[in-house]
Amino acid sequence: MSWYVLLVLLVGVERLAELVVARRNERWSLARGGVVSGRGHYPWMVALHTGLLAGCLLEAGLADRPFVPVLGWPMLALVVAAQGLRWWCITALGHHWNTKVIVVPGLPPVTRGPYRLRRLRHPNYVAVAVEGMALPLVHGAWITALTFTVLNAALMVVRIRCEEEALSSLTPAPPGQVAA
Repeated sequence: MSWYVLLVLLVGVERLAELVVARRNERWSLARGGVVSGRGHYPWMVALHTGLLAGCLLEAGLADRPFVPVLGWPMLALVVAAQGLRWWCITALGHHWNTKVIVVPGLPPVTRGPYRLRRLRHPNYVAVAVEGMALPLVHGAWITALTFTVLNAALMVVRIRCEEEALSSLTPAPPGQVAA
């Protein structure tokens, strides 16, 4: 189990790195007239993601969940893949990426990287959903996986609605153009 604790702690460190990037990008956006939306759901999102990490450790430890290789290894691969997708999204969005919903009026939406795929409008949320299901299941924490998945789905309805409304204020980019 100690390697699982290390894995969850590493995901926690990754979240802290995201917050550093988000804070830098928030300053960049606000300096250019960025508008913040969805302040009401943001604390719930922070609590849910913190709860995911705590739930992984508590359930795996207190319920003495075993590592089952036939489930654990594929779930670990999904966790790694989700991290790759998340950082591809962060890199593609550049200064536009944030943990908060912030848009800079007048800038076109980003259409590079995973955002060029029209059918997958919110690839970062795919990464969140996959990770939220897979990370607990690496060590059999199925209650945490189920709880996070259900709560995250409800939160994503609110978040995506908020984000779509905020993004609708942006000027569409001509094909092949990306915002700086």
